[in-house]
Amino acid sequence: MQASQRLRRSAKSDTLYQSVQKTEASYLPQFQTLDTQMTSINRTQGGNHSIQTYSDRYCTMESSSPTGKYVVQNSISAVSFTPNGSPTSHQESQSCLSDVHYSPDTNYNSPVSGSCITDDVNDFRHKLKELETVMLGPNSDVLDSCDNSLPSCMTSPEIDCWRQMMEAIPRGDLKRVLIACAKAESDGDLLTAQWLISELRQMVSVSGEPIQRLGAYILEGLVARLATSGSSIYKSLRCKEPASFELLSYMHILHEVCPYFKFGYMSANGAIAEAMKDEQRVHIIDFQISQGSQWVTLIQAFAARPGGPPHIRITGIDDSKSAYARGGGLNIIGKRLSKLAESFKVPFEFHAAAISTSDVQLENLGIRPGEALAVNFAFVLHHMPDESVSTENHRDRLIRLVKSLNPKVVTLVEQESNTNTAAFFPRFLETLDYYTAMFESIDATLPRAHKERINVEQHCLAKDIVNIIACEGIERVERHELLGKWKSRFRMAGFSPYPLSSLVNSTIKALVENYCDKYRLEERDGALYLGWMNRDLVASCAWK
Repeated sequence: MQASQRLRRSAKSDTLYQSVQKTEASYLPQFQTLDTQMTSINRTQGGNHSIQTYSDRYCTMESSSPTGKYVVQNSISAVSFTPNGSPTSHQESQSCLSDVHYSPDTNYNSPVSGSCITDDVNDFRHKLKELETVMLGPNSDVLDSCDNSLPSCMTSPEIDCWRQMMEAIPRGDLKRVLIACAKAESDGDLLTAQWLISELRQMVSVSGEPIQRLGAYILEGLVARLATSGSSIYKSLRCKEPASFELLSYMHILHEVCPYFKFGYMSANGAIAEAMKDEQRVHIIDFQISQGSQWVTLIQAFAARPGGPPHIRITGIDDSKSAYARGGGLNIIGKRLSKLAESFKVPFEFHAAAISTSDVQLENLGIRPGEALAVNFAFVLHHMPDESVSTENHRDRLIRLVKSLNPKVVTLVEQESNTNTAAFFPRFLETLDYYTAMFESIDATLPRAHKERINVEQHCLAKDIVNIIACEGIERVERHELLGKWKSRFRMAGFSPYPLSSLVNSTIKALVENYCDKYRLEERDGALYLGWMNRDLVASCAWK
């Protein structure tokens, strides 16, 4: 009798196993490939070789020459984007994903059919019913009873989440699927994450709607993070910069189509001009001078000052990325600004400090007695590691160093985002929300058919997104904080607020009015916030 029962159970188990295999074959065709790849990585000795191999396979944002062709590569598929914006998917391993062609105006709410999971939730439910029949017998009605009493069957958050996910994919709800994929990675659910990645590849497009374009870069961050090669991917992306003059042109386009940088520079310059209105010798320390474009309008403003301009000396601190974009060292900026000052008859000196910002010490700053000092922190302090990353805490160290110099004014401009110490999943949600607003604002100004749009987003924004999502520890250099946290840091160093004047505020308001009416300028607690609709994106304030 017992042997007979064991035999029946064995036969039933075999049937169930075969049915499970059949379902897995239908829905999870790429897991075996993934397992092989991940096992290969884990077994590879000499970590650098392993990471480099994965870096080559996962690096996606590789720009070819000015032919306008963009290549997206990964461990599962490669997508080539032709100049007309239509990508073609080519599989590297066996997969049920078919080649899918997109046009630039593909709507992510109506994705092209090609899912390797299912295009119909009912089909998936049918497969579940087959499994149920094998496990519980032909007269089981568990699924039907769930439909008749939905609340009792959805008491588990996991079941609720799964059903929402299964509904989101055929509906083309890209944002929800991105969030589900990030949650799966956060929970260590490798199989679900890989399944959703394969689905997401059919939904994103670097030439589509704002959420599709953003989704393409977020997806690469998720892929890199899952492969535990985030830092390697990020470094590989940084190594594949376009020619310096091209990168500079992309940065210029971004500065022109979005008011964020102009807003930051103009508010900082206004605070400096006001603080220095009675000074005859002015020293400005710029902790990331980049192209030096911020100081053009300030030199012009000083030239028009009643009673004549002061003597201006600018200390420019540089990094290798800015030097690459310029196509040369700090002497390029010095010559350009000196020529401009001469044309406006403004006495001018330029002091070059070719050193990484985190390495700056007092002796690098060229402090002289008798000069009124202004310090500019525009879009730079978030790159400094703080106490959560390093015991050196360069973020607070630099603020304290500047306070010891007794400056008349210190300007701070930063992205209003919270990605510094947040755990991965809340950091992902913040990044998705922030850059959704950013990409939508670009869409309102830069025409969808603009030939440089992909280059601008790829080379000026995508790397930051990948870094925030894929990297951890010292390798994650994009570490934004909300203005409230910056205020705490400055107050702890001994600073007090320096409110911006009404003249500066009205000037910036006039600037923003030249752009889309969805931009929002707001003054709160002595600081200025520039946002897109209901999302703050950049904050600016001054200290003394």
